[in-house]
Parts: sequence; structure tokens; C-alpha cells
Amino acid sequence: MALFPAFAKAANNKVEDSSKELAWLNNKSFQTGDAISLHSRFLEKTGEKPNKKTSRDISSSQEDEREVGDVPARKKKKKSEKKRKKKKKHKKRSERNSSSSGSDSDTVYPSDLIKEEEDRQQDTSLASRFSWLDDLQAPTGHPFCVDRKPDPANWTYKSLYRGDVARYRRKGSSTLGLDSQRQGVSWEDSDTKKRQKGGNSKKTADRYFSTASRQLLKSEPPLPVSPATPDALQLTSFLPVGDVDETNKRKESGDRFTTLSVNPLGVYDSSTALWLQGKGQQDDQKVDLETEGNPVSVVGRTGEFNRRLREQPSDTQLWIQFIRYQDEVSSLAFEEEQGGESAEQRKSSYRAILDKKLSIAERAVATNPSCIALQLERLRICQELWEPSALAKEWKKLVFLHPNSAPMWREYLLFTQSYFSSFTVTKVNSAYGKCLSTLSAVRDGSMLSHPAPPGIEEDMLDIFTQQCHFLRQSGHSEKAISLFQAMIDFTFFKPDSVKKLSTKQQVEFFEPFWDSGEARVGEVGARGWKAWMIQQERGGWLQPGAEEDEEEEEEEEEEVKDRSLPRGTVWLDVEAIREAAHWLPWRPDKAKGQSEEDCEDPDRQVLFDDIGPSLIVLSSSELQLQLLLKFFSFLGLPVESVISSPPCQPGLLLENLSLLTQGNDLQCPLTSYELPDLGVNSVGHMTTLQGVRKWTGLGKQGETFLTNVFGIIQPVLPPDHRAFLSLTWIRYEKLKVLRCLRSGNKKRLRSQGKSSKRVAKRLLKEPDNRSSLVLWREYAHLEWILGNLDEARKVFSTATAIGGTKGLSGPSLCELCLLWSQLEVEDEAKGQTGRVTDATVSPAVCVLTRLAEGTSSSSSSQSISPVAILKARRSYEQALSSSLSALDQNIQNLQSDRKGSKEDLQEEKLRLKGLVGCYALFQYLTISIQAAFTVYSQAREKMEELHRKRAPDSVKPGSVEAADSSLTNRRLASECEALAVQQVALLRFHNNISVFPLVTLRQTLTSALSAWPGSAPLWCIYIQLENHYHSAGRARRFFHTVTRDNSSVTPRLFAIVAEQQRKQLVDAAQRSCCFDKPLPLLPENGLSNRIRGLFESAIATETGAHCPLLWRMYVHFLMSEGKADKARGIFYKGLQNIPWAKGLYMDAVQLFPEHLQEFIDLMTEKELRLRLPLEELDILLED
Repeated sequence: MALFPAFAKAANNKVEDSSKELAWLNNKSFQTGDAISLHSRFLEKTGEKPNKKTSRDISSSQEDEREVGDVPARKKKKKSEKKRKKKKKHKKRSERNSSSSGSDSDTVYPSDLIKEEEDRQQDTSLASRFSWLDDLQAPTGHPFCVDRKPDPANWTYKSLYRGDVARYRRKGSSTLGLDSQRQGVSWEDSDTKKRQKGGNSKKTADRYFSTASRQLLKSEPPLPVSPATPDALQLTSFLPVGDVDETNKRKESGDRFTTLSVNPLGVYDSSTALWLQGKGQQDDQKVDLETEGNPVSVVGRTGEFNRRLREQPSDTQLWIQFIRYQDEVSSLAFEEEQGGESAEQRKSSYRAILDKKLSIAERAVATNPSCIALQLERLRICQELWEPSALAKEWKKLVFLHPNSAPMWREYLLFTQSYFSSFTVTKVNSAYGKCLSTLSAVRDGSMLSHPAPPGIEEDMLDIFTQQCHFLRQSGHSEKAISLFQAMIDFTFFKPDSVKKLSTKQQVEFFEPFWDSGEARVGEVGARGWKAWMIQQERGGWLQPGAEEDEEEEEEEEEEVKDRSLPRGTVWLDVEAIREAAHWLPWRPDKAKGQSEEDCEDPDRQVLFDDIGPSLIVLSSSELQLQLLLKFFSFLGLPVESVISSPPCQPGLLLENLSLLTQGNDLQCPLTSYELPDLGVNSVGHMTTLQGVRKWTGLGKQGETFLTNVFGIIQPVLPPDHRAFLSLTWIRYEKLKVLRCLRSGNKKRLRSQGKSSKRVAKRLLKEPDNRSSLVLWREYAHLEWILGNLDEARKVFSTATAIGGTKGLSGPSLCELCLLWSQLEVEDEAKGQTGRVTDATVSPAVCVLTRLAEGTSSSSSSQSISPVAILKARRSYEQALSSSLSALDQNIQNLQSDRKGSKEDLQEEKLRLKGLVGCYALFQYLTISIQAAFTVYSQAREKMEELHRKRAPDSVKPGSVEAADSSLTNRRLASECEALAVQQVALLRFHNNISVFPLVTLRQTLTSALSAWPGSAPLWCIYIQLENHYHSAGRARRFFHTVTRDNSSVTPRLFAIVAEQQRKQLVDAAQRSCCFDKPLPLLPENGLSNRIRGLFESAIATETGAHCPLLWRMYVHFLMSEGKADKARGIFYKGLQNIPWAKGLYMDAVQLFPEHLQEFIDLMTEKELRLRLPLEELDILLED
């Protein structure tokens, strides 16, 4: 390599002349002209520096003068001028420094001049030296250059200029060299792209889950508008949907022919039509379409609410809608900001929404101070904002201002009952007493400031019943029984001398009787308050002899049967045993010399202070009958649901899983709905959720108590009310037989059958009951259940003979023959795959034909002629048409003759389920299932239409007409629901024994459930039908539709049960799967999460939050999934809503036995009834 690489060519051209070998010492690169030019340039530089300085000073002064003269005309550029002045001052300082430094050293060296010249040339020619590789003619070996010039903008902006950064688009999100399972790089859009998305640049289409799409789904759809083009209407036979504005624009632009050729029917929107023409939209059109397609803005709706509220400030429903609308606004805001907020920010925004709702509610209350609904809405909002003490104070203030409002008292009682921080049983029980005593004072007129509203006695009875169920659910069953005992004595055995006094004075007279130790209702030797008062005036009772109490004492069974069991299990068993045995209040036996100190458990004694404030006066006989029926329902007896009005808050009472499993008896598909289960535990049945009943009835002491109650109460009732009690008693006996039959214990079934038949025969022997077809029907059914078919047929035949020639005009006779024929059809289907082809020899057809003829048949096996069948069909058709046409008039007559003697006759004309059922079954057996379906559809359509017309909204609430109308509507609704159950049961029965399209059954079920969403039998059939198929989408959509429009907790419970049963099928299929066999069902994922979502949505509702059955099912489900921590969390969350439910605590003891001490301490703190303290449990385990 040459010493000077630039002159390597010169070195290669060697000359052989030796004289030229030393030529390399000559520096040929130095030229004399270059040196001279450098020297002259140096001289020019040194001479120009002072001149530049003076010229710059002059120019700056001139510029300042010019700026002073232009101040009024350039006020807008003051800031920029100031910046310029600062820069000029900075330059002047730097020039002064440079000049001073230059003056210090005047010596300039040639090497410095050469370096300065090189830097200058590098600065000027740097850009020219950069070139693209493709532009080079002959690429060099090193086609790169290094730019060492610093960029001061990097210090200012802390980043590279975006123009200097290469831009590219990624194809996918993967990265070479990284393990895809363990490593990854998240690629996010730059800020410029995010700004572009928000601007006017092209947008990508919104996905279905985007905020805009969700808002579009929630918005109301635009009304369809017909096109204004007449030619479009001539081209089609239907009314097309078009855009009027767009059509008018096309008319004005003269594109009519083009539009019709592209969009002849007028069904495309403007953008689609332009696209078909190959045209694009203008920018202003796009903006208009975007604004039209968006839903109504939040600001617009809020303004509309404000405008309407200014015009109608007294519209309370509009105020409530505006308050609830704030939740919708917050949900929209949450969707827009989802993912960008932290938990604290969401919590603060939720608090802000609550404050906003509270301000609206306070404004509404200030405008309408007498509206109870607005007051309640305000307190619901305050429940999440205020402290417990302030909230309780506000509630007390509210009930003080409105003491005569029963809805207000209900909400206040629910608040005190469900607010965990301040809940105790004693405090809630005293609140119930305060409520009933205040309402009694209002009812008596003692409270002059507030008049008594209509229907106050019905409200008081409902609150009284709710108090008794509260005490039962908290374990204090003795107090609940004592309340009913006192109310029955206070109502039916009241002395004539105190009837005209106020309620408070009557209670004061009643207290000496209660504390006297005299036998009460249900106890042996009870005579009543009235007889005791009369005898006290005469000198008192004579002490009975000891021979009256010669009863064999029961041998107490050992409570702890297996001491090796865990401590929590033993506690549960003993607690359940004592609950079932000791639900009656303890009374000292004077014959045995007992006193109050002899009671081992002081809580079994009930003081008058616990029950005295809750005693009320019921003036009407209907309410007195309702009191008795509610008491029998409390004891577990099946009662007439029409007479005994349902509770206002039925979700509070649901505790039993039997509500969700009824109707599963495949042996009796037509008659298994005779005694529907309400899902309410009877007294004495306090166990875990899946615990079994200790006895089929109430036990020996309970049965004696019930017999004594019937014995003392029946003589003081009118004959029609005694019939209701007899019917309740015989149905209770039938229910006990059914329980024994399902348990499979033949010995117990035999003994229970004998005792039940004995009770039924004794009731039928009474003079008032000998001609009661209802009791004969129940007795015949009891014999059929016990397997005595011949005996049952004889009873049915005797009953039809008693009915005489009433025929189709007697509802009781129709219901009796319907049950008889249904039992015969079920008996025929047990041994055959299909129904009998010859209708003339069918026992059921014979029964139904004799009914239409008005004659009784000694045996159901007689053959009948085809002519008789035709005549019977004609009779059924005429009877049904006349009954349906006169139904509206009969209801009006019933209300006008409410106090008359024809009330029973008018009520019987409303009972059409027997007639319709007989006609439909007759058509099914003689023609086909389609004929029966037509009969049911005709009757249901007429009755449901009449029920909708007679809605409670059309009657003024609280009036006497409203009370009569509510009873009539309940009766009509009961008939409609019974017809729907009959129709669905018949369709399912036919589907099981023959080929039948399921779409008819499914449509019938969905229509019936849409009308009656609280019907548990219909839901049971629906679940059984839908769970046969793996596709659950249809059922889920239907459940969602029903629960969205209904506040009842029953559809939500059945939606959960349906998913749980589906999950059991999937799990069983996966467990039984072998490698060489296919799965019987396709595995389905996400069922656990779906069930949890259903539970969460159910407990989020107002009715579901206070439903004990829902919370207990939720805890059990989480434990079945192996999520113990979450189950325990749900348990404590449930206590915040239902702290009174002892069953929830017992479930927790069963599921979390290691926390037994914690749960017992919690029950003791909240004053729930604890029958076995842990100290006594330790003693029992030691023995």
C-alpha cells in the first residue's frame, strides 16, 4: 500500500530512471495559489468584523423605531415581537462576547484557517454528498457516510423529528426470535393514529361490541316512512320502506329515472343506491347520515325530561323515570370509558351519580311532598349514601309523617328487617308491633290527624302474617304460634261487652286472660276468652280432676345418635330435632304441679309484651276466614289460594326446593298438580336446604294441637266457612299420604292411610258435609292414591248420584267427573302404549257422557252408543258457549250482589275449569288432540281477555269496589292459570304416548308463561321439555324475555334450575365417556359462569335480594363447584340482605363446619333462636 493512498496511481507508474526515485519527497498536492487565496480571505475576514457590528446596531435601532410607530396597528402580535426582541438581545450579547474574545487574541494561525475552511465546506456540501444507492453509477466499497452534526431540536423536543423516522406497516403482530408461549411484544397504535381515528379521516367499521353499536341497539328504531315516489308504489304490492328526505333530494336533482332503475322498490338507503350507481357520497351527506343514524343524545333526552317536568311538576311517575334514567346515563358513560378508569375512579363516578339522583329526588319531594312513592325512592338512594343512624332516623321521621300509609310501613319494616348493621330480632319484632298498633289507632279513628284509608284491615292482616313468618324464619316459632293463638281468641271469642271499645282498650282487657294460665286455642280444655270472662264474673273455673290428664307420656328419643360424627353435624341434627319437636310454646301443667321455673328453655315461654302490640281487629267475616286459612297455611296445610290472598312480598317466604321440583311424577301426568307446592316451609321444618322432613305431618303433639284447633273453631263459624276448613283438613290428610307414597315407606304409608281415611269419613259424616261434592271428590282421590281403585270408583259413583241431575251446570260435579276421568285415562295409559281406539268402551268417555246427559253411572266400565257421544258433544258445546258469553255479566252480578244471598251462586258461575276440562278431555278421547286444543284455546282466549280488561288499574285503588274487584280478579286469574296447566298437561301426556309435534306444546307453554309468569307448574313442564335438547338458545332467550319484563323471582329461579340441570347432564356425559365410545351429549363450556351470572342478576333485583331460597341455592352451587372462599363470601353478602333467615346459618354450618363457633356467635348477637348452645353440645358429646 502506498504511503499516500490518494497518489497510489502515481506510485504504480514507476520510472526506471533512478534520478526520479526521490521524487516522492516532493509534495505535489501543495499549490501556491491556494496559499495566496487563504491569506487574502483571512485579511478580508479580519476587516469585515467591526463593520458588521456597526451595521447591525444601526439596523436594530431603525427596526425599534419602526416598531414604536406600528404599535396601534399590530397589537395582536405582541407576544411574537417580545420573543423576537429577546432573541435579538441574546444575539447582541453573544456578538459582544465574540468581539471581546476576538480582541483579546489577534493572532491567527494557518492551521486554524485550514480547519475552519474544512468545516465550512463540510457544512455546505453535506447534503450534496448524500445520494440514493440506486443513483450511483459506480457503487463504491463503502456507500455510507457518518453525519456528526448535532441537531439542537432533539434537546428541545426530547424526541426525533417524525419526518426523520422511517414509517412502515406491520404485517401481523408476531416477532421473530421470541417464544410465542412465554414472550411477546404488545404493538399499540401511535398517538397520531389515535388522533386520526378521532378526526375526519376514514374510519373502520364498528364491531358489534363497540360503544356506538351498543348505543344503537339501545336506541329506539326510527319509524318507517313510505317513499314519496308514486312509481315505486306501482311496481310492488306491498308498502316499501324508504327515505322521504332523500327521495325529495333526488326529485330536485333530476335523478328520478336513475334512482328507479337502481332502487325500484325503494328499500335501499341513499348510500347503497349511490354505491350501486358507482358514485360516492359527498362529505356533507356523510355527516348528515352519521348524525341521523346515531341514537338520541343523552343531552337531548335530559333536556326533554327537564322540559316535561317543568310543564308537569306533579307527574310523580315522570320524576321516578327521570331518577332511574340516571342509571342508564351512567351505564352509557361507563361503556364509553371502559378500561380507562381505575376502581377508585369508577367508585367516585358511581358516588357522583348517586348524588345526582338524590338531588333530583329531593327536588321531586319538595314539589310533591305528599307522594309516598317519591319518598321511598329517595330513601332507597340514601341507603347507599348515609350512615345507618341517619338513615334509621330519616325512616322514623317518614313513618311519623305518614302513619296511615301501609306501603310506607311495609318498606320501613323491610328496611329494619334486612339492614344487617342494626338488625336484631327484638328490634324488628317491636317495629312490627309499633306498626300494627299505629295502624289500629288510625283504623279506630283515635289518630285524628290522619284518616283511615280504605282496605286498611287487609293491609294489617298481611303485615301480621308477615310478622309471624319472620318469627318462624328466625327460629322463634313459639312466638309465632302464640301470636296466632292470641289473634284467634281475640277475633272469634271476644266478649260482647268489649266489642265497641277501641283496639287498645280491648288489648288491655285481653291481657288478664292471657296471663291467667287458662288453656288457649289448640290446647286441651280450651274454652275461649269469652267463656273465661263470663266465668270470671261468676266466680271462676272449677279445677279439673286428674283423670282428664291421663295421657301416656312420649318416650324421649336420644338426641345424639352417633357421637363419632363431626361437631357441626351433631349440632345440626340436634337443632333440627328440637325445632321439629318444640315449636309449640311451653305451658306449665298445673295438674302436675309445674310452674314457670320448671321450663328448661326460657325462650319457649312467650310473654304478653311480645304479642300484645300486634293484636288487631278484623270486622268482616271474609277477613276472619282469611286469618284462619293463613294460620293453617302457616302450619303446612294446603289452603284455597283464592280465598287466602297471597302475601304482598312472596319472595321473603320462599325457602324450600320443592317449589322447583313439583310435577315430576310421571305416573300421574294429569293429576299431579292437584296440590301445588308454594315453596314455603311449614312450622317445625327448620333444616338445611337439602334436609329431609322429620315427619310427614306435624308430629304427635302437632296433630293433637291441630285437631283441637279444628274442634274449637268450627262451632263458631258459619256453614260456608266450615266447608272451607273441612276441605283444608281432608286435603292435608291427602298430602300426608302422598308424602308417604313418595318416600317409599310402605309401613308408614299403611298406617297413614288408615288414619287419613278415618279423618275423611268422620268429616263426611257431619250433617253439613254429607252433600259436599268437593269433600267426596277428595275422599275418592285419597282412596285412589292408596291403590283402592274399586273403592274409589264406588265413592265417585256415589258422589255423582248425590249430585243429581245438575249435569254440566254444577261446577263441583264437573270437577269431580274431570278428576275421575283423568284418573281413568292415567290408569289406561300405564299398561298400553297408546290411548284406546274404541271410545265407546272407554271408562273415561262413559263418565263424561253420563255427566253431559245428567245421569249417574253405577260403574265407569259401561259401554255407550255413538249417538250418546254425539248428543254429549252437542251438550258440551252449548254449555261452554253459553257460559263464556255470560261470563262478563256474571262477574258484574257478583259484585252487585256481594252482600246478598246469591253470592255463592254467582261465584259458582265463575268456576269454568271443570266444564272446560271435561269438554276438552271428551274431545281428546273421542276425536283428537287438535279438538281438545281448540276447546282450551277458545276458553282461555275469552277468559284472559276479560281478565285483562278488568285489570286493577281500571278501578280506583283502596276503594270497596277495588277490594271486591281484587277478589274477583284473583278468582278469574286462578281459573285461567288452571286451564293453562290442564291444557299443557294434556298436550304433554299425549306427546308421551304417541307421536305429536313439539312445536304446539312449546308455543302453548310460552304463551301461557307469558301471561302467568309466576306459575310454578308451568315452569316445571317447560324445563322438562327444553332440557331434552342440547340447544339451549331458545329457552335462554325466552327466560330473558320473561325476566326482563317481570319483577317476580319465580322465573329467575327456574332459569337457574334449567341451567343447573343442563350442567348436570353435561357433567354426567363427560364422566361416563370412554375412549372407545362417543359422548352421549356434546360438551358445553361456560355453564358455570352462566349460572353465576344468573344468580348475580337475580340477587341484584329488589325481590331477589330478599329471597332466602335464592341465596341458599347460590351458596350451595359455589360449594358444588369447589369454590369455598367465594361461597363463604356470598354467605356473608347474603347476611347483609336476609340476616333473619336461620336456614342460611344452618347451611353455613353444614358447608363450613370449621367456623361453627363464629356462626353461633353471630346468631346469638342477632338474637336468632338457638336451641342448642355449644356448651350443652359439649356436655351431650361427653355423655
